[in-house]
Amino acid sequence: MVRPVTSEDMDPTTRNPTTEDLARQVDALKADISRLTESLGEFGKAKSQQYRTEAQRRAEGLRDQAQGRMDEVEVYVRQNPTQALGIAAGVGLLIGLFSRR
Repeated sequence: MVRPVTSEDMDPTTRNPTTEDLARQVDALKADISRLTESLGEFGKAKSQQYRTEAQRRAEGLRDQAQGRMDEVEVYVRQNPTQALGIAAGVGLLIGLFSRR
């Protein structure tokens, strides 16, 4: 098992560093990097879940809003069929004119 690095290990006046000391410090550094990598991965997963949930909530709101607009249009068309037919014909004519060019 790797012994944790202490402040005495880092103090060059206490003793001369040996290859064992350096190896222990490198092992401690590797362990720290490993823990940091794990933490970053967990953080990324949590954030992606948070963004996914928010996107789903917004999409549901937009879907509900669009459905409400479609219901309004349907009511309008049923109440004013002649006017709706005229608007549809005008839009069709414009689309036809623009698509020819």
